[in-house]
Amino acid sequence: MPVIRRLLLTYLSLTLVVLVGLALPFGYVYQRGEQQHALAQLEHDAETLAAFIDTALGTQHKDQIQSLVRDAAHRWSARIDLVDGGGRPVVTTRGAGSGPADLSPVLTRRTPVISGIGDGRMSVAVPVHPGKPSQGALLVSVPSDPLTARIHQFRGVLAGVGVAVLICGTLIALALARWIGRPVGELERATRRLAEGATTPASTTTGPPELRRLAGTFNTTAVRLQKLIAAQRSFTGHASHQLKTPLTALRLRLENLEPDVTRAGTANLRAALLETDRLATLVDTLLTMTRGEHATTRPEPVPIGAGVTARAVVWAPVAEDRGVTLTTDGPDGVTAHVIPGALEQILDNLIANALDVAPSGSTVSVTWRTDGTTTELHVADAGPGLSDEHRRQAWQPFWRAPGARKGGTGLGLALVHQLVEASGGRTRLDAADPTGINAVVALPT
Repeated sequence: MPVIRRLLLTYLSLTLVVLVGLALPFGYVYQRGEQQHALAQLEHDAETLAAFIDTALGTQHKDQIQSLVRDAAHRWSARIDLVDGGGRPVVTTRGAGSGPADLSPVLTRRTPVISGIGDGRMSVAVPVHPGKPSQGALLVSVPSDPLTARIHQFRGVLAGVGVAVLICGTLIALALARWIGRPVGELERATRRLAEGATTPASTTTGPPELRRLAGTFNTTAVRLQKLIAAQRSFTGHASHQLKTPLTALRLRLENLEPDVTRAGTANLRAALLETDRLATLVDTLLTMTRGEHATTRPEPVPIGAGVTARAVVWAPVAEDRGVTLTTDGPDGVTAHVIPGALEQILDNLIANALDVAPSGSTVSVTWRTDGTTTELHVADAGPGLSDEHRRQAWQPFWRAPGARKGGTGLGLALVHQLVEASGGRTRLDAADPTGINAVVALPT
């Protein structure tokens, strides 16, 4: 689940940052401490040896001095250089070919003690007698391998502890991520089902208290919303059904009145019949839209060419009566996914609107094309057209263009938009060239 993965990644990133922020400084402080401790110990040993050498120099026991130096070098695995006050070598344990050590800073007391680590060794230089530079100086150099091994061992332990902490943090983070992510995922699925018309409630027993309260609020909102939508649909459907019978009866009564109406009242009677037909059309469209909102039918592949040809044959007499040429054009074998019965209603409404505005002598063209994934159906007229703002408003229910003919309901394009969306497609109105409207319906292939 993406939410759990993101939460887990966040927790692990924070844990890793904390580990690195603690381990690096801790390792550095330990390394510096060990180095300083080792140098201090070596300096203490060198000063102790220098004190024995100073005593031997006072008694002029040169053989004892060499013995002290060589024994210390063997015991410490060290290289030891002893120089006199002029910097000349007295005793050295360096190998043949090694140059004399430069201990002039210690002899001149510019630097009482020299210590450092480099090239795999630790070195300390001290005066033989702190108050008498003429007594000479002593340089002790030992391998730093034991110190390096201790530091590496500590780093290994530190890395092992870090890995163990990271594993524990991962397990804890995974548990927390699932605890938080599962109710979020349930809310997401419940929201998706709500958009599809289902009312499966989200769980209010798992997750943090905030998410449980959010799930409870969502469930209450979803139930109320479904009730409102159901009440609206029920009202529209019942009202439309209830209106059909009295409208039919009203039309019959108006037709029965025709023999008794004077010539002066005939125009009003025909206007009343026209308004009755308009109301009947409005009721039928409302019923169709209500059924479309309730419909759960999946789109099915429908041949576009056959559907367009069939509707063109039906509308051809109407186009001919109005002096308009109705043409169709498009490749063979093109199909689109549409809910059953929707293609005919889409074409009927678009062609009817085009014929209503098309001037005599013009052409209404119905064309289609496909790019392999989407099939576009175009119904273009040569009427006066609409402004950009009006083309955006035209899909709204009951909207009618300024100067539109009487008798329209303003629901044709709204029904087209609803049917196309239910089929997984898109609608738009483009400006035709040179004038008019090009109604475009894009359906999945």
